[in-house]
Amino acid sequence: MVTDYSDYEFLKVKVAERVATITINRPDSLNAVNNILHHELEQIWIDVRTDHDVNAIILTGAGRAFCAGGDVKGMAAGNLAGPSGQKGKGRTRDPIAASDGRRLVDNFLDVEQPIIGAINGDAVGLGATLALLCDIIVASEKARFADTHVKMGLAAGDGGAVIWPLLIGPHRAKEFLMRGNFINGAEAGRIGMVNYAVAPEQVMPKARELAQELADGPTWAIRWSKLAVNRWLKQQSNLIMDASLAYEIMTFNTKDHQEAVKSFVEKRKPDFVGQKQ
Repeated sequence: MVTDYSDYEFLKVKVAERVATITINRPDSLNAVNNILHHELEQIWIDVRTDHDVNAIILTGAGRAFCAGGDVKGMAAGNLAGPSGQKGKGRTRDPIAASDGRRLVDNFLDVEQPIIGAINGDAVGLGATLALLCDIIVASEKARFADTHVKMGLAAGDGGAVIWPLLIGPHRAKEFLMRGNFINGAEAGRIGMVNYAVAPEQVMPKARELAQELADGPTWAIRWSKLAVNRWLKQQSNLIMDASLAYEIMTFNTKDHQEAVKSFVEKRKPDFVGQKQ
């Protein structure tokens, strides 16, 4: 039976030659994640994992960004659901709960097929987590990675505290997470944060080359090798995610977060006061 992906509103899925290309598709918002898209990102990994026509996956973004992270303007308006949500997998307008953030990471790590990240542009916040959780990462030299939760007065709760230390060590990871600074694809490649840093026009061709090689390879040897390594990633996720999500929820209630959102909308420098309430 052919898997039907037509219900997805902000994810485009194309399956060809046993490779599924999943495109985050809110280009006018730099693929920022609202409630609908978040729920779709939770569900897509369940659907594609059980699709017998898929042996490898490419994850990319539409337009000039991979994913800009959370929809900050939606936060300011008190609504992350976005303008639609009338159909399909992400139609709920319910707020994103901590369990949803945990579910997204868990579902991602449970996918048996190899996932190739084709990072065509900036990957920020949750977008950086999605990019860096991919099994093989092909990044544009001009793409930028950052976990900017701290810039919004939030603790890094959606997986950044899990994957950044594993890729670049705790000291470098803490600096990036505490300062919210960017690193470009070329430098990320130099320090081993991504597998390949290539010219922008080579991102998709290289990702397709890798995905097709894996799709045509020994299926179960590839999948079970991946799952063996992912047990290590899941161990770290089990250790860290609940605490990091709890810290993030706590920071949502701080005056610093309220000031960060307000200053973002007003396009000015925030004036942080350090008050919890």
